[in-house]
Amino acid sequence: MRRNRNKRAQEEFSISFLDVICCGFGAIVLLLMIAKTAEPIILEESEVDLDGQVRELQHQLAEIRGETSVLNRDLNAKREQLDIERERIANLRGELDTLQALFASKTEGQSEDGKLKGELTVALQSMTDEMRRLLGENYQRKNNVIGGIPVDSEYILFIIDTSGSMFNYGWDRMMNEMVNTLDLYPNVKGIQIMNDMGDYMFSNYRNKWIPDTPGRRQAILERLRSWNPFSNSSPVEGIQKAVRSFYDPNKKISIYVLGDEFTGKSIRNVMLAVDRVNAQHGEAKRNVRIHAIGFPIQFSRPPHLQTTGLRFAALMRELTYRNGGTFVGLNDFR
Repeated sequence: MRRNRNKRAQEEFSISFLDVICCGFGAIVLLLMIAKTAEPIILEESEVDLDGQVRELQHQLAEIRGETSVLNRDLNAKREQLDIERERIANLRGELDTLQALFASKTEGQSEDGKLKGELTVALQSMTDEMRRLLGENYQRKNNVIGGIPVDSEYILFIIDTSGSMFNYGWDRMMNEMVNTLDLYPNVKGIQIMNDMGDYMFSNYRNKWIPDTPGRRQAILERLRSWNPFSNSSPVEGIQKAVRSFYDPNKKISIYVLGDEFTGKSIRNVMLAVDRVNAQHGEAKRNVRIHAIGFPIQFSRPPHLQTTGLRFAALMRELTYRNGGTFVGLNDFR
């Protein structure tokens, strides 16, 4: 009886174990079936949603770009209109300044005329032996004062401001003044052209004088029409380089500075630097005369932007006075 009872217990244990295994296996199969059928549906739905969102964002981006193009076009048009109005205002201010200066000159009276005549008389210069040789013994100037500028030099050197303000607004007037100045000197021994940075117009004549011939003068004017090297709107470097390079106690030299503004830090330092290189000799005369022609380009701007033009006028007036020259301030740059 004990043997049969043990055998029955073993059979029941074996059947229960198999039931448990089968149930577990069936559960795993069921889970796998559920997972496989649900996964593609979820992925497919997710993919459809992402494609729709991308298309929507692309559509919005296209609309934004279109609106941006329209706004940029409108902005450029407004800027162009603003530039035109600013230029018109600048022209009107220039005309107003000219009219005010003309009115002031009409009301200054005879005393001011007498003062001006006295200042011009100081600039009178006698002819040198070399000028008599070049022009002839019987040559006489129709007027001993030509714009208040002495014309007794044998060599002339031009220092021209090639900054944007001069090149864009005052270049035609500058060309006219160059022609007028050259006409004051029918024959000289040498000519040289530099910009305010000390750069030579003709590099093959570096540190040398250009021979004065009608052909050379024409070549200078032709080249000058489009000559536009870099400039820092300050004539100091050009003046110092010109005096150091061409200073000669045995030559009568005149430097002509043509510009509209001075952006340097100190006028006094410029005076001292030029004094050191342009030493005085007999009868308290300088070896190099320095003349200047000022173009009132900066005065067409608002008052708070006219500082560099005022400093140029102050510098040139003092510099020409101390170096035997004359400063001529134009009343129009057109």
